[in-house]
Amino acid sequence: MDYLEKARRVIRLEIAELNRLLERIGEPFRAAIDALHRAAESKGKIVIVGVGKSGNIGQKMAATLNSTGAPATVLNCQDALHGDLGLVTGNDAVIALSYSGETEELLNLLPHLKRRGVTLVAVTGRPESTLGRAADIVLDVNVEREACPMNLAPTSSTTTMLVLGDALAMVLLEARGFGEADFATLHPGGSLGRALLTKVTDIMRTGEHFAVVDPAASISVALGAMTRARTGAVVVAAPGGPLEGIFTQGDFTRAFQTDPAGIGERPVSELMTRNPI
Repeated sequence: MDYLEKARRVIRLEIAELNRLLERIGEPFRAAIDALHRAAESKGKIVIVGVGKSGNIGQKMAATLNSTGAPATVLNCQDALHGDLGLVTGNDAVIALSYSGETEELLNLLPHLKRRGVTLVAVTGRPESTLGRAADIVLDVNVEREACPMNLAPTSSTTTMLVLGDALAMVLLEARGFGEADFATLHPGGSLGRALLTKVTDIMRTGEHFAVVDPAASISVALGAMTRARTGAVVVAAPGGPLEGIFTQGDFTRAFQTDPAGIGERPVSELMTRNPI
């Protein structure tokens, strides 16, 4: 059995279905973005419902929307019928995920969602299904074939649904003017968040942790200041004067290897880097 060729077959099949999805993107997608944008701008939220694999896709969609500044939540269909429906308001938009469009638990919830006055966006592989007919907007994720060799396990269909969710989130992000600074605010623990939110004052050294020596000070004095401050460098400047240079542990090591005799008594100004910036 050629495992690699079988893997390539799966990937080729799913790419083919994504290309079909690309050709179908049209006015319903634009309408869906407008509905999601209205919900986000009117202090509403995006409520996602789905069962099984579709529910798993919904979890990822909600996470992506939240991380890009569009409040989203996943509503369990059963729990919604036992009180959780209260979190849905008329300002919300609902994305209902069901490839068949006939998922019983989801269909039982539809009339109650409609009574809440929400805009219902259906993501389904069967636009003519019960879900498709009930929706205000239908996004077609139909696939000709699953990547499963038996054409049974949801594979191409779940990939198509997932990619459509990413497209919704990314286009909505741009429509709302969500930028890098906004992203950083919501991701303070990530590398981008740290890069954009960290200020010089958050990491700079001050007081006893900041070593400064006079240009006339000896290398020995500079090394002592460096050791006390636990830094790898000292700033070289006269009292109240401008920066004249820096002297680093590397500067000392290179000079010592070249000419170690009497190095400790030489003035730091001889070995400092005069234009460190």
